[in-house]
Amino acid sequence: MAKPASSFTLSEMLLNGNTSFIQKVLGKRNTFEKNSSLAVSPLFNATHVYVKPEYFDQFTDSFIATFGGTKSEQGVYQVTPTPSQTMSQFVLSPVGTLSVFGFKTPVPYPFGSESIGYLVKDFDRAVQFARSNGAEIIVAPFTDLAGRDAVIRWPGGFTSQLYWIETIPDFEPLQTIPESRVYVSPEAVNSFVKKFVNFTQGKVVSDHPRAAGIEIGRPNEFYRRIRIESNFGKMTVFVTDGHLPFPYGRETTGFEVQNLNETLDKAQKAGAKILVNPVQTEARESAMVQFPGEYIAEIHARLK
Repeated sequence: MAKPASSFTLSEMLLNGNTSFIQKVLGKRNTFEKNSSLAVSPLFNATHVYVKPEYFDQFTDSFIATFGGTKSEQGVYQVTPTPSQTMSQFVLSPVGTLSVFGFKTPVPYPFGSESIGYLVKDFDRAVQFARSNGAEIIVAPFTDLAGRDAVIRWPGGFTSQLYWIETIPDFEPLQTIPESRVYVSPEAVNSFVKKFVNFTQGKVVSDHPRAAGIEIGRPNEFYRRIRIESNFGKMTVFVTDGHLPFPYGRETTGFEVQNLNETLDKAQKAGAKILVNPVQTEARESAMVQFPGEYIAEIHARLK
């Protein structure tokens, strides 16, 4: 039987996990003061991964074999405001945190469209500030055993979760910060970037009008690429006409590693497929990988 009334955040998976694991990762009660940024830390940005139940363990095992890390106790929960049941588990790795779901029932709309969950210091203020910056609240706030949740959608389509919890986990620092990868149309990009940057209190670190098209599978062409950084983490915005060869646009997160070739070797040994071989552009080398369960990720390393 599914455990009742829990949210689709890593907090619920912690609270429903085993006692010894909780004692290892839970820290002191959150007493954040308000400041200009609503974000807690990129450490608590959880990439949302939806896989079929029969591939659940294969995926989490493969991801950890590739990047390292640990995972919580697995359980079956209701993680949406309407009835549903899903296998749930979170993965803590040096390159980012995942919330993994394997629904045993149909997935209620619009869950599955959100690519990441952002932990915020002040939930009501975050929802209000997102709305005032042009975000749609597509899942109205709901309360669970650990805190509160909502799902928001920005101009251009980028969809994310906002969540708040009373007790903040005490995780090991990330070795590298993952990036959200967002594909946006030319018509929507300026509105999206302006409003998202204002919401996150971040900054545009680069806006390249003629980035190498090979980065989106279109060699010998150019496209606009924007990089954003804030306390909510990193984001790369790809401005395209939507004429994208597979798998571009299917990946929602890019993971940074120290040695790309070594990581890809580990991934293949753990059952992952290399969809796009390593490509070097500017200061990075990157590849596209599909893990068991059909989850697609970009993996990159900085060129030295």
